[in-house]
Amino acid sequence: MLNVLGGTQRVCNGLSRREWLQAGGAGLLGLSLPKLLAAEAASPASMVRGRAKSVIFVFLFGGPSQLETFDLKPDAPAKIRGPFKPIASRTPGLAICEHLPKLAATSDQFCVVRSVTHNHNDHNACHLIQTGHPFPRLAANGQDVNATDNDWPAMGSVVEFMTEREAGSSRDFPSYVYLPNRLGHLQGYDRTGQYGGWLGRGYDALATDIRPRAPGDNPYYRECTDEDLDFRIKGLVSKAELTIDRMNQRQSLLGQFNAARRGLDHQASEMTYDRFQERAFTLVNSEKIRTALDIRQEPAALRDRYGRHLFGQAALMGRRMIEAGARFVTLAWDAPDGYGWDSHVTCSDLEKHLLPGLDQGLSALLSDLADRGRLDETLVVCFGEMGRSPQATDQWGRGHWSFVFPAVLAGGGIRGGTLFGRSDKDAAWPIDHAIGPADLAATIFHALGIDPELRIPDPQGRPVALVDGGRPLVEIFC
Repeated sequence: MLNVLGGTQRVCNGLSRREWLQAGGAGLLGLSLPKLLAAEAASPASMVRGRAKSVIFVFLFGGPSQLETFDLKPDAPAKIRGPFKPIASRTPGLAICEHLPKLAATSDQFCVVRSVTHNHNDHNACHLIQTGHPFPRLAANGQDVNATDNDWPAMGSVVEFMTEREAGSSRDFPSYVYLPNRLGHLQGYDRTGQYGGWLGRGYDALATDIRPRAPGDNPYYRECTDEDLDFRIKGLVSKAELTIDRMNQRQSLLGQFNAARRGLDHQASEMTYDRFQERAFTLVNSEKIRTALDIRQEPAALRDRYGRHLFGQAALMGRRMIEAGARFVTLAWDAPDGYGWDSHVTCSDLEKHLLPGLDQGLSALLSDLADRGRLDETLVVCFGEMGRSPQATDQWGRGHWSFVFPAVLAGGGIRGGTLFGRSDKDAAWPIDHAIGPADLAATIFHALGIDPELRIPDPQGRPVALVDGGRPLVEIFC
């Protein structure tokens, strides 16, 4: 059963400068008055409307192999090129893996960037990928994996923050949603890069949560029933759950707010309190959220088209979240078996489950958005935190390799049927238009109309840029 997790959200309703600063002083945003003053002095007043209204960020955790997906090297030596054959696509010069035939047939909808690179060669790069900033702690061999409140905020959390700030904004649906589970939770971790970090827990995503049926079960590899895919909000079904879980949490938050607001101007603080209290109960009483999370409303044929496995159904749910009003949906393919896309040992799961599941779910998402007239206003981004080593094992497993790997971008003004950047003859290093995760983050913000150089306050109140050193890939837009 899937349940929604996440912190309380709040609606800005076009706050004046004074009300905004007073709300910050009350601690709702995790920011002090001096921090907000410093940030405001260095920041643009608001967002502008970009080509994309929303983003679906497909995160293939573990590191998909470039040589088995979108950057095949059929002329490389046998020990490098891999066991899968290339097939033609609708994009000139792009050969795609034979196990991605649906994506090959629809490649005119997306751009493949083949030159993503960075130096963080382990899974903690999930922080870099989701925030555009390097992992803030030193850790060897992928250890020290759990998120902290000192981490950089996720791109989705920044979108939540900016949407809240936008003048005249009135939100009845969270801007940031995480599907189908928090990254790492299926392995007992709480991985970095997916939270509000030092912006505060109020900017965490509204997230669903699923557990395997039994040890060893992998819902990404099998057909999921409606019982598995019950995306109801915790508290909307059970009155006891609402009382114990949600209400206690809300009352605790309201108590903290009461203590923090005593020093504020009485009239303004009452207004802020009323807004906060109203928002605190919105999530558990929202019919709009309840309806959006009911995947059973979708036609059976369309659900079959996406695939009844967890990734396919979560992709369909991602489209529903965008239609309901979310602006940034992260769709994470996690690794309940401990490996998933982290294919060290063999390519067997790639052939049987991973590539077919991605092919079905992602191609259906792009086609469904196009059919509904939403692809042009929805930026879809798909990649992992790294690629795989050119040198393979005898069973065609591959090690970590962050030095070159591909990303797929579609919609939101992206020119479909195009290529950007190149790797060398062994898919080991970029040789043309090398780009980093900061560039991709800047591209995402640019598509949404958020200036990547916009400054927000860090934990010490210093104004810092959303993206440090990255530039939007304007060349790939129409």
